[in-house]
Amino acid sequence: MNHNESISLVAQVIQLAVAPVFLLAGIGALLSMLSIRLGRVVDRARLLESQIPKMESSEAAHMQTQARTCWRRIRLIYWAIRLAVCSALLICLVVICLFIGDWIDAGLGVVIASLFVGAMTLISAALLCLLIEVSISTRRMRQSLEHHLT
Repeated sequence: MNHNESISLVAQVIQLAVAPVFLLAGIGALLSMLSIRLGRVVDRARLLESQIPKMESSEAAHMQTQARTCWRRIRLIYWAIRLAVCSALLICLVVICLFIGDWIDAGLGVVIASLFVGAMTLISAALLCLLIEVSISTRRMRQSLEHHLT
């Protein structure tokens, strides 16, 4: 293979690798948002837990319920982060396999496709965790508002 063909093949592999790299950027943005959300919920849970001993028993029970809800949300966000990071790692492996497959002329198509499907499955699960967490948050806000209005 001459020098021009070699450069052309590397350029083609780079073109193939660009889409997964954009996906990595999207996962990075998702991770950033999840981290911010996690920090806010942790802060809220700590605030609630610090206020519970100072409250009357009826209000303390309500605050304990809110704190438990916060910790449930924290677990969901934590799982979403774990799943998103695992998805990003699989995307990295896709890019690596694209280059290795080209260099050693190996038939890694099935491996690459499997890694990509795995990454999409994991990111879908992460987004599902986020959806559940947002649903819990919204429901808790509505219940808290109703509690204070009655």
